[in-house]
Amino acid sequence: MSASNNGHLPVVVVGAGPIGLAAAARLVERGLEPLVLEAGPSAATAVRGWAHVRLFSTWAEVTDPAAEKLLAPTGWVRPDAAAYPTGGDWAERYLQPLADVLGDRVRYDATVTGVARAGRDRIVDSGREDQPFAVHLRTAEGHEERITASAVIDASGTWSTPSPMGASGLPALGEKSAAGHISYRVPNLDDPAVRARYAGRRTAVVGSGASAFTALAHLADLAKQEAGTHAVWILRRGIGAGTYGGGEADELPARGALGLRAKAAVEEGYASAVTGFRTEAVERDGDGRVALVADDGRRLDPVDEVIVLTGLRPDLSFLSEIRLGLDERLQAPTALAPLIDPNVHSCGTVYPHGVKELSHPEQGVYLVGMKSYGRAPTFLAMTGYEQVRSIAAALAGDQEAAERVELTLPETGVCGGAGLFDEPGNAEEPAGGCCATPTTLQIRTGGC
Repeated sequence: MSASNNGHLPVVVVGAGPIGLAAAARLVERGLEPLVLEAGPSAATAVRGWAHVRLFSTWAEVTDPAAEKLLAPTGWVRPDAAAYPTGGDWAERYLQPLADVLGDRVRYDATVTGVARAGRDRIVDSGREDQPFAVHLRTAEGHEERITASAVIDASGTWSTPSPMGASGLPALGEKSAAGHISYRVPNLDDPAVRARYAGRRTAVVGSGASAFTALAHLADLAKQEAGTHAVWILRRGIGAGTYGGGEADELPARGALGLRAKAAVEEGYASAVTGFRTEAVERDGDGRVALVADDGRRLDPVDEVIVLTGLRPDLSFLSEIRLGLDERLQAPTALAPLIDPNVHSCGTVYPHGVKELSHPEQGVYLVGMKSYGRAPTFLAMTGYEQVRSIAAALAGDQEAAERVELTLPETGVCGGAGLFDEPGNAEEPAGGCCATPTTLQIRTGGC
């Protein structure tokens, strides 16, 4: 079923982040009516969660062409193309203005709680493809609503579901009970309350990607000012040539510099690296601190705080009545998974892709942006913009445009290391690493 078959119904877009708003702009460009449902009180709620973090990419790389066309009549001018915005800059100077232009097509405080075929649960075949979608949502006041849609584009990202500390993918024993000592975000040390939490204390940083690099660099800066501040860096694998990324050879200079800052934190003694450590348990001691225990029996000296940066994962709970075709490992669309699987991906680009790779057994439903990559740590924002361009073309019935690739990504030639992420988060990828390709959503903590 295409949106053109139900032209009186909107295409529901879940999430008013970079890819969701770009999807709406592309739909408008195609003459289709989007309805963006955002769980937060404003556009780019997830991006605002890391407002203090600077992107690796420039303004020229983080805006979508169709979005710029919508903004142009308002007098909006893209900021300095060569400058690197923070998450806060991005939200305030581009994403919120774009949402404002879309106007009533964006609804805030609208949490999607379920998506299904109207009148059909996931078991029923009869007449399924002829039915529109029923999208259930909950408002901030707790009211429940149902919206009928011609298609659904899920751009809700993965920010709300960080991966746990346990190396098995499940929370480590004691992880939940020690929640008061554990954070799953890169801390904003410019906030006095947050700074006080880590100043003069020992903090374990669990993770090996850009998020961990950022935390290590920030804690090293704090250690230079506050005596007694020290980081214990927990890695599930060893330290090799690619551990700190591409360094000066990285074609994204900000990303390369970040890896070098993390390396300096270790070499200068502000952080101690513990390798081959797969956390199995978190134990609390009588002094109000916690100790991490590995699956090989090693028990580290107690720390005051733990920052867990082991990646993000998609929330698929509200799609339980939809027939999705997902790879059993990555939780990414089946046709897309081989292109992004970090178990087999080494040097080379993650190729641009569109509606063909993003389609599911349930026609008219698409996971886009970081959510489309499931647990893979290689998402590129330019790729996300290409995704929604292709999907909008398909929904408008322009199959030729939907199948056409309109994006070329050059390689950086930097292999191994931290991987790529669209949203803050750094999945611990296999030792082979993933070839680093240019990102437009690669953030210095590690979509959307």
